[in-house]
Amino acid sequence: MKNKRFYLLLLVTIISGSTVLAQETIHPRIYITDQKKASFLESIEAVEWKKELIEEKKERLQKYIQLWQKNPEWLVSRLQMNWKTKHDKVFLKEGDFSHSEGSAPVPTVRFSGTRDWATEYKTPSLETVEPYLDDPRGLYLEHKKTGKKEWVHPKEAGHTIEGINRKVMALVEDAAFLYWVTGDKVYADFATPVYMTYVEGMYHRNAPIDLSNSNQQYISGLATFEVIHEKVLVNLVTTYDFLYDHFKDNKLDISQSEAVFQKWGDQIIKNGIPNNNWNFFQARFLTYVALVLEPNKNYKNGKGREYFLDHTFNTSTDRQTSLKESLLVYDQANGIWPESASYSVHVITTLLNIITLLDNATNINELSNFPVVEKAALSSFQYLFPSGYTIGFGDSNHKKLPAENFELLITNYNKYSQKDKLQVISSLLNEMIADGDYERKAKDLFQLFFYVDSLDVDKANNESEIQLTTPTFYAPNVSWFNQRLGSGENAMMVATTGSYGNHTHANGVSIELYANGYVLGPDMGKGSSYWHDDHRQYYSRMPAHNTVVVDGISDYEAMRSYHAFSLENSFPLSGESSTFEKVTFSNVSFLEPKTKAKQQRFTSTILGPSGQGYVLDIFRSKKQNEGVQRHDYFYHNLGTELTLEINQNTLALESTNDLGSHQGDLTAYDYLKEKKKVETTKDFTANFNFNNGETSANLMEVWVKGSADQSVYTAMAPKSKAITSGTAPNFLVDKPLPTLIVQRNAEAWKNPFAMVYNPTPKDGSNPIFNVQFSKSEQNASTQFVEVTFADGVTKDRFAVNDSDGAILQEDGLYQNGFLSIVRNKKNNPSFIFLSGMYKFEQDNWGVLASGEPVTVSFEITKEEITIQNNNPIVFNIPQPEVGKEAILFVYEGEKLIDTRKGLKSWTNDKQLEFRLSKGYTKAIVKIRDIKNEE
Repeated sequence: MKNKRFYLLLLVTIISGSTVLAQETIHPRIYITDQKKASFLESIEAVEWKKELIEEKKERLQKYIQLWQKNPEWLVSRLQMNWKTKHDKVFLKEGDFSHSEGSAPVPTVRFSGTRDWATEYKTPSLETVEPYLDDPRGLYLEHKKTGKKEWVHPKEAGHTIEGINRKVMALVEDAAFLYWVTGDKVYADFATPVYMTYVEGMYHRNAPIDLSNSNQQYISGLATFEVIHEKVLVNLVTTYDFLYDHFKDNKLDISQSEAVFQKWGDQIIKNGIPNNNWNFFQARFLTYVALVLEPNKNYKNGKGREYFLDHTFNTSTDRQTSLKESLLVYDQANGIWPESASYSVHVITTLLNIITLLDNATNINELSNFPVVEKAALSSFQYLFPSGYTIGFGDSNHKKLPAENFELLITNYNKYSQKDKLQVISSLLNEMIADGDYERKAKDLFQLFFYVDSLDVDKANNESEIQLTTPTFYAPNVSWFNQRLGSGENAMMVATTGSYGNHTHANGVSIELYANGYVLGPDMGKGSSYWHDDHRQYYSRMPAHNTVVVDGISDYEAMRSYHAFSLENSFPLSGESSTFEKVTFSNVSFLEPKTKAKQQRFTSTILGPSGQGYVLDIFRSKKQNEGVQRHDYFYHNLGTELTLEINQNTLALESTNDLGSHQGDLTAYDYLKEKKKVETTKDFTANFNFNNGETSANLMEVWVKGSADQSVYTAMAPKSKAITSGTAPNFLVDKPLPTLIVQRNAEAWKNPFAMVYNPTPKDGSNPIFNVQFSKSEQNASTQFVEVTFADGVTKDRFAVNDSDGAILQEDGLYQNGFLSIVRNKKNNPSFIFLSGMYKFEQDNWGVLASGEPVTVSFEITKEEITIQNNNPIVFNIPQPEVGKEAILFVYEGEKLIDTRKGLKSWTNDKQLEFRLSKGYTKAIVKIRDIKNEE
C-alpha cells in the first residue's frame, strides 16, 4: 500500500481521481482540478453554506479592489518589507528580532518582531497601515492602554509584522481562488503584483541568524520565529496553484516561486522540535509544498514532489521527525497524544488536514493507512466535561471539540461508503448543530472544498455501538484520570492530573471539578504567554492548581515535565462501564520531587439518594525525612466571595502577611491577594458564593476536617484563563478566584486532609445535612467520613486506609483492605462498596478475597441483592428471616449461567455463604418465600 501511495503521488498527477498524465503540468490540483470545476460550480448554487462563503469573499475583496483600482500600489504598499534598505540578512537575539542588514536587488520580506505573541500594542487594520513603511525607528503603533501611537522596536510588537503580511496574502489568496471560479481577470490582476512582490522579496532574503546561537537558531522559519507558524506559506502555495495558468499565459517567471517553496520546505525540514506536536504542524506545510511542486526530475537540485513527500511521511531528520514515526508517539491503545488537551485536539485537526490533502491526490483511503488518527479523533471525547467543553490541565483551556475533526471524518466515510461510521459522526454533528454548539459553514478554502455538501442521517438506522465517553478514563502517557457520574443536571466530573508530557504545569496531583453545569473547581490555564512572568511564576506553578504544596516550595520543570502519578486503584476500570453506578474513585500516589514528599490522593464521586452527587477528597502528604514540615492544601472555586463557618456561625478572619516569597515561599504565593487567616482545630465549612449585584447564590459548600497544627487562609487568586462562558457564568469569567488554603504544620499522612465537596444545586436546596470526620483508634492512618443527607436518616460511611494491606478492627468492623463505603438508612444498608479488599466483616455482611484484593459492590433491597465483583470471592449476607431463602443467580452478560442456594456459614450461623469463582458483571441474590420454590 505504501509503494502504491508514493508511486501515485511522487511520479504522477491525478486528474478526476483516475486520469493520469505523467509529464503534463496540471494546476490547480491541491484542493481541486479543472476536471471537477463544473460539478463544484453546480454545488455552489445548490449548497447555501458554500455560496455564502464565496459571496462573503467577493464582498470583502470588493472594497480592496476599489482601493487598488484608484491606486494600483494601495495593497502592495501595505506589505511589511524592507522597502528602502532591501536588507537580505536577518539577525536575532534569541527570541527577539535584533536587526537586518545587507543589500538585495529588490525590497525583501521583513522578519517577525519576536517569538512572544503578547504585546501592549494593537495590530493596525490594513487601512491604517503606513504605506511602504521602512523606518529605522521601528513600527508606529497604537498603545492598547493609552490609545496613543508610539515608535516601537519590532521586538515590542509581538506578531504584528507577520500578522499584517498574512492579512494581505489572505486577500491575495481569495482573489486567486475567485479568478479560478469566475474567470474575471480583475481578480488575477489584483493578486499578481502583490504575490510576485512578496515571493521575489523572499527569494532574495536569507534565513535568520541568531547572534546568541541559542536554540532559536534551530526553530526559526523564513517569516516567523517558529517553523510551525509559517501560515503565510499556505496562502502563497494556494495562490500559486490557482493563478498558475494566468502566470503561464502572461509569460511570468514561476521559477522564483518554486525556488521559494523549496527554500521554505528546506527550512522547515532543517528546523523545528522533533519530539512533540511540531512534527505534524511542519508536516502540514510540507504537504502543501510537495503537492504544488513538480516531480524531482524537473529541478536541478532534485527537490520536487517526491523529495518533500518523503521527508513528510518517511524520512526523519534531526529536527523533523517523519509522520510515520511521529504517530508511534500516540498511545496506540487509547488514542491519546502526550500533551495537554488543547494541543492534543489541535494535533488531530492537523493530521486530518494532512490525510485529507493526501487522499485528495491518491484516492486510496489514506485514513485507513493511519488508524491511530481515527482512534484519536474518537478518543478526544474523553476530554469533555458533561457540558461538552474540554478539560483544562496544563496549557489548555475549556473549549468545544473542533467540528472540523468530525467534518473530515465524514468526508472520508462518505467518500469510501463507510455507512455505519458515517451515520454515527453525522448524527453527532447534527446534535451539535441542534444544541447551538456548531453552525455549519466553511471558514476557509480547505473546508469549502472538503466538507460534504450536507449531513444526511438515516434516522431509522441510527443506533451506534460506539461509546464515546466512559465513567472513568485513564491516559498514563499524560498522567490523567477522569471520573464521570450522574446525568443531566446532576452530571458530575472530576479530572485528576499529574505532569507528564508536553505543555504540562508543575501541579503535583491536581483536580478540576465539574458540577451543576459549571467547572466549579477549575484549573488556571496558561499565562499571557510562555515568556511572561505571570505564566512562569504563577500559572504554571503549584499554587495555581488544586493540589498540595509542601513547605511552600514544591516545584519542578513545567512545559516538558515527566512527573506522573501512579494509579494505585480505581473504579470502574478505565474505559469500562459498571452495573453499579453510584460510585467512582481514583487512588493515585506521587513523589513531589522538590521536597521528596510522598503524596497520595483518593478522590471519589458519589451519587446521593436524591440523584445529586458529591465528592470526597482525601489527600495524604508527608516528607520522607521526619521533622519540621508544612503542607498547604489549595482549592480554587468560581465565585466572588468565600466565607467560613462552624455550626452556621461565620468565622472572623484577619488580614495577614503570611504566604509569600518574603518568607521563602514560591513567588506564585505573591499573586494571592486579600489574604486572610484564622486559627481553628475544628471541622468547618467553606462556602463559595457569587453576587453580581442583582442575584446571589451559593456555588459550593466544602466540608473540611479540622486538625491540630492547622491554619486556614482565604485569598483571591488571579483569574482562571482556562474557563470560558461555556464552563462558568459570564459574570465570573474574568474575575479573580476565591481560594481556600488549609495549612498543616505537621505531616498530613496519618492525619490527611479530608474534604467533602457539596455542589449547591441551582434551586438552592442542600442535599447534605452534616459531615463528620474521625480517625481510627487502632489504625492511625484510617480516615472515617460520615455524610448525613438532608432526610437526616440516610448516611454514607467511608473507611479509607492508605493501602490494600492495612488492617482495621473496631466497633464491629473488620477491614483488611483499602476502601469501604456503606450507605445506611435507619441502619439498613442500601449499598456496600468495597475496593482493594482482602477481607471485610460488618453487621453479618462479609467478603473474603481469593488471593487478589477484590472490588465488589452490593446493591440491596428487601427482595434482592445485586452483586458485581472483579475477582474470585466468598461473600456472606445476613441469614434471611424465617420462611425465606436466598438464591444466587449468576450471569454472563444478560445470560443466566448458574443458580444455587446459599450455604450456612460455618463460622457464623447468622450468615449465608456464597462463592463466585471469577469476576462477574452481574450476579443477583433473590430473597423469596420457601413455599414458592419450584
